[in-house]
Amino acid sequence: MRFDLTDLRLFLAVVDAGSMTHGAAEVGLSLPAASERLRDMEAIGKVKLLERGRRGVRPTPAGEALAHHARLILRQMAEMRGELSEHASGLRATVRLAANTAALTEFLPQRLGAWMAAHPRIDIDLKERQSIEVARAVAADLVEIGILSGAVDTGGLYLRPFAVDRLVVVIPRDHALAASRRLAFTDILDWHFVGLADGALQGHIDAQAQRLGLRLKMRLRMRTFEGICHLVAAGVGLGIMPETAARRGGTSAGTAYVRLADDWATRRLSVCVRAEKELTPAARGLFEHLGSVGSH
Repeated sequence: MRFDLTDLRLFLAVVDAGSMTHGAAEVGLSLPAASERLRDMEAIGKVKLLERGRRGVRPTPAGEALAHHARLILRQMAEMRGELSEHASGLRATVRLAANTAALTEFLPQRLGAWMAAHPRIDIDLKERQSIEVARAVAADLVEIGILSGAVDTGGLYLRPFAVDRLVVVIPRDHALAASRRLAFTDILDWHFVGLADGALQGHIDAQAQRLGLRLKMRLRMRTFEGICHLVAAGVGLGIMPETAARRGGTSAGTAYVRLADDWATRRLSVCVRAEKELTPAARGLFEHLGSVGSH
C-alpha cells in the first residue's frame, strides 16, 4: 500500500473530527481533493476504511487499524525530525500550535514574544480552534502543542497549567447593569449583543445560549475586542469577552464590565501535548516555556 504522510494526516483528521469537511480543513485541503484522496486510499488498499452517514463519518474496523498505525508512523516521523534537527546546523524548525481564542488573543502574544526573539530559527504555525478541536488535533498529532480549556475531555494528554480566562459582560458605564457585582448569563439574554465575527470563543458563547434553547440577539459582529468595546460604549448592545480584553478596551471606549457568574465563564487554560518524549527539541522548549511557572 502506498499511502503518503498527507494521506495519513488527512485520514486521522477525518476520523478524529468525525467529518470529511472539518478533517479536510484541518490539513489544508479542499473537500473535493480530500474526498479523492480517501477514495484512492480505499481503492489502493482494496478495503473500506470509512462508514459515511448523515451525522458524519466513522472508521470501519480496517479504518481503526489504519488509524492506529498512522499515529505510530507520524509519531516516529516527528521523533526522526527531532533527532535530525539536533545535528543540523543553520536549519529552521517549525512548531505546530493550536489554541483557543482567549489564549491566542489575550495570552500568547506576550508569552511568545521574548521566547521567539531568543529562538530566531524557530517559526510557529499557529491555528485558532475551539478547545475540543484542540484536544483532537493534539491527540491525532496534527499539532504538537495545544492550549485549551479544562472544560473538555483531555484524557490521554499531558497537561500543564497555562492561565485563567474569566469572561465578563461589557456594558456602557451608565447602563442599569453596570453597578452589578456579578451577572448570570440568563440575566442578560433579553438584551441585544455585539459579538465576534468568528472564532472559537464566540462559538463557545453561542453554544451556551443554544444549551438553553435560545440564540443571542446579535446586532453586529466585529473582528476585534476593541471594536466591540466602542460599539458597546455607543449603546449598540452588550458584549462578552475575556476580562483582560475588557480591562484594556474599557478605558478608551467608556465601558464597564461585570464578571459572569456561570461556571463555564471561568476557564482554566492548560497547555497540552501527547507526550513530552515525542516532542521535537523545538517543541519541547516551547512547551516547557508555556507551561513554566515563570510565564504566568
